[in-house]
Amino acid sequence: MQSSHLLLEEPIRMVSILEPSKASFFPAMTKIVGTLGPRSRSVEVLSGCLKAGMSVARFDFSWHDPEYHQETLENLKAAVKLTKKLCAVMLDTVGPELQVVNKSEKAISLEADATVILTPDEGQEASSNLLPINFDGLSKAVKKGDTIFIGQYLFTGSETTSVWLEVSEVQGNDVVCVIKNTATLTGALFTLHASQIRIELPTLSDKDKEVISSWGVKNKIDFLSLSYTRHAEDVRHAREFLSKQGDLYQTQIFAKIENIEGLNHFDEILQEADGIILSRGNLGIDLPPEKVFLFQKAALYKCNVAGKPAVVTRVVDSMTDNLRPTRAEATDVANAVLDGSDAILLGAETLRGLYPVETISTVGKICAEVNSVS
Repeated sequence: MQSSHLLLEEPIRMVSILEPSKASFFPAMTKIVGTLGPRSRSVEVLSGCLKAGMSVARFDFSWHDPEYHQETLENLKAAVKLTKKLCAVMLDTVGPELQVVNKSEKAISLEADATVILTPDEGQEASSNLLPINFDGLSKAVKKGDTIFIGQYLFTGSETTSVWLEVSEVQGNDVVCVIKNTATLTGALFTLHASQIRIELPTLSDKDKEVISSWGVKNKIDFLSLSYTRHAEDVRHAREFLSKQGDLYQTQIFAKIENIEGLNHFDEILQEADGIILSRGNLGIDLPPEKVFLFQKAALYKCNVAGKPAVVTRVVDSMTDNLRPTRAEATDVANAVLDGSDAILLGAETLRGLYPVETISTVGKICAEVNSVS
């Protein structure tokens, strides 16, 4: 930013910090994408989300079935009518996402320094010693010393709800790992991310194509969030598929950058995509912590220069369980907007968080405040 920025012009402006915040209805230029789920699917809550500033509703198909999401969408339509506020629809694909399946949904306690086996046999029951996964090629993709991260779906990042593993050996199709931190995993589904490892799975899976050609076509989705975009060809393939789905030829594709491979091909992906989503949760696993800010600033700058909208994720994780963000999170939201982000995407905070409406309102107020001085 230039030194003539409004924030630095006059010391007397410091007094304005004490002025009351603007009303809840704010003309923020930065948009808010809310992921809908158990805590944010009733007409009442959705109406609150719309009034608080949500302008895009994200439907994530890596969990639950189309019927569940359709019911949520019908409630959203009712809320739009009640509030007279427009809301676009974004379909988020599963893509080559690796998952740990916990059919019993019993809590799984993992102790630091113990061993756990990752197996592609999904018929096995998940336990502290054995975790079934949905991919039979992991043993061929990893080697001793590689890092694997497992977390609750749309996880918060808390060390008590996620676990780091180090590969100790490969036994046939199984991968034996040493647990690096004590954690308890709860729920039916966990994500698995192998740091800087190439996973040989298609970006647009058969399941994704089925959902797009049925649910997506029926509801004329506005945006497709293409998970784990790794090459420009991934975007071209998705666009070709959409062009054959009736009205979806107009659907905009937002490429989700989630790993080193996508980062390495960022420029070519940016040329092909209609917009970019910086998935900082997964990127933060592949990148050293001290490099994440650098990627964010460089990527947002490139998007701004190209005239392509950019979306930043994982900003107020703590609001999944708390009414207020941490000071660091509030500053992070502001800095993302100052860096040039066009939208903030909320995941767990609105999907299963305790305060979806308040979260949207809080993030919206921060964005509006930044917009007013930048």
